[in-house]
Amino acid sequence: MAEISCANCGEDTELLGERTGPNNENITVTCQVCGLVWDRDFTPRCETCGETNVYPAFKAILDKSRGTQLSIQSMKLVHLCPHCQPELHATYSQTNTPIPPDELPVETDD
Repeated sequence: MAEISCANCGEDTELLGERTGPNNENITVTCQVCGLVWDRDFTPRCETCGETNVYPAFKAILDKSRGTQLSIQSMKLVHLCPHCQPELHATYSQTNTPIPPDELPVETDD
């Protein structure tokens, strides 16, 4: 989930969101510290450079299904930046297979 903070005072916890628009498609955010009101922007952006020309991709969420066998349990929508992640972007564009997780599940001592 994207981090949201007030552009005026930097507050990130005392924010109030209200759905607006004919079909409740917008969220109007009010900062309860300084009173700034703005419409939340849902445009996907690169977390590193802020680029809006990003490519939607799926990242696998793995878990152990039996013994040590790893299985995809679900997928998370991420956005790949062609500038900050050129290799990953190119690979996903060619293969269209889920991106592996950053870390694999580990054994826990129960």
